[in-house]
Amino acid sequence: MPIPGHIDPVPVTRAVFERPDGRVDLVGLDKGAIRAALEAAGMEPKQAKLRAKQLWHWIYNRGVTDFTLMTDIAKAQHPWLAEHFVVGRPDVKEAQVSEDGTRKWLLSSPDGQDYEMVFIPDADRGTLCVSSQVGCTLNCRFCHTGTMRLVRNLTAGEIVGQVMLARDALGEWPSSPEGRLLTNIVMMGMGEPLYNFDAVRDGLKIVMDGDGLALSKRRITLSTSGVVPMMARAGEEIGVNLAVSLHAVTKDVRDEIVPLNKKYGIEELLQACADYPGANNARRITFEYVMLKDKNDSDADARELVRLLRHYKLPAKVNLIPFNPWPGADYECSTPERIRSFSNIVFEGGISAPVRTPRGRDIDAACGQLKTAAEKKSRAELDRLAAEKQAALG
Repeated sequence: MPIPGHIDPVPVTRAVFERPDGRVDLVGLDKGAIRAALEAAGMEPKQAKLRAKQLWHWIYNRGVTDFTLMTDIAKAQHPWLAEHFVVGRPDVKEAQVSEDGTRKWLLSSPDGQDYEMVFIPDADRGTLCVSSQVGCTLNCRFCHTGTMRLVRNLTAGEIVGQVMLARDALGEWPSSPEGRLLTNIVMMGMGEPLYNFDAVRDGLKIVMDGDGLALSKRRITLSTSGVVPMMARAGEEIGVNLAVSLHAVTKDVRDEIVPLNKKYGIEELLQACADYPGANNARRITFEYVMLKDKNDSDADARELVRLLRHYKLPAKVNLIPFNPWPGADYECSTPERIRSFSNIVFEGGISAPVRTPRGRDIDAACGQLKTAAEKKSRAELDRLAAEKQAALG
């Protein structure tokens, strides 16, 4: 039965997150939900209100995971809290550091699913690339993550947990905007954030709360491949910066490399960008454009990109991304000369078009390379499996 309303859901397996010990993980819960959890465990409502406020501070501002270290909560209550609750973190299966300082973590969930996050340090900022799903359903042809099957959505707690784990690793508790290494978040890891809207929204609200993790919405960017029906809601209910994985300017090429284009075409997508709440010259929409040799990198493509962005009067910046190769990929990266020519044409059209410096390539942490050890199927294997499935269906 279809779900009513202007939405575009993608069915995924519903995961059961009950811990074997029956305790409730408080990470990912907002103040009201923490209070409700305390009351459900038997705490008197008035006391639950006070304790929820205290727990929020210790969890999200101080990064404390041990109830016995929460000094303004009565010692007698520590065992009761430990009996009913836990302040968790994702399990780290592997942590890698690139020669350029980029860090990648392979994380594991309580139900044994793997996902990844990446921290990219720069001179003036430190950006955490956060995943929203285990795998991805979009099947973009140039993206290694797109060769994974979609297993399930991450929960709000798993999304927030990535930020908290990064803060742990960087030694950045208590939460403070001063002198912080982790300054920015991009929802550009594994998965399509707008196909996990509620968890992404709820997780980012915790991240943006001034009494907790306290990252400004201007420091957070949500990337989408173009789930048009959810874009306006993202602007209204989350309000962070928008990045759009455009990657092509003609229907045929975008249909091939970003199959979602067959559902929401370029014109429909760009109109949704023009309507995005809060977009202006101070908060431009970023268009991601991966440079693929002899596919989308001609001077004519660059001129058409300028024409489209001007036609929709978009406050835009274009990020040109040299293609990051992976085993089994169908494409090659454009030459540096071709990328430079493309960039110059877009710049001459009055639109910023910097070339992104690949980071973390040596540990497969660069854009489009994220793919957990849980899934190592090549494109050819996936195409073969899809053909076999189709044949079995008749």
